Amino acid sequence: MGIIGSTIKPFKATAFQAGKDFFPVTDEDVKGKWAIFFFYPADFTFVCPTELEDMADQYETLQGMGVEVYAVSTDTHFSHKAWHDSSPAIGKIQFPMLGDQLHTISNNFGVLREEMGLSDRATFLVDPDGVIQVMEITCEGVGRNAFELVRKVKAAQYVRNNPGQVCPAKWEEGEETLVPSLDLVGKI
Repeated sequence: MGIIGSTIKPFKATAFQAGKDFFPVTDEDVKGKWAIFFFYPADFTFVCPTELEDMADQYETLQGMGVEVYAVSTDTHFSHKAWHDSSPAIGKIQFPMLGDQLHTISNNFGVLREEMGLSDRATFLVDPDGVIQVMEITCEGVGRNAFELVRKVKAAQYVRNNPGQVCPAKWEEGEETLVPSLDLVGKI
């Protein structure tokens, strides 16, 4: 796919957010900060509300790290509001929910299932330069883990702030990192 390291493409969408109602969001709004695009197949479904509630539980932590979360599905912003107002799990969400009924954002990120008009279950972490640093796509029946996503954000932010260093598997904040060199080849 070649999406890691690519820059997000232009988009314009209408969002619903608790306390703000409807407002426009574009790629320009994302520039200069970390952002998570959290695609899910559809409102009023089964696995999706469990994932979105899990993300809502981590939202304050992500905000403290300078990260904005954008939930995205091909539903309208009106549907997002109705779901938010009727579901206790979705009612916890404080981040923007983008309506992508024209499929622009889903197509831009390469996650639209055209035959169904739905997005894949996919997550993208975008850095302040608009460059995609992390992506995860799962089948429709497998939910994601927001706590693990927080770990990945910490690692991506660490790597950005510490050029020449990389984070090994299961790296947690404060643990040792690696400095790639010929001396390490075959010794790890």
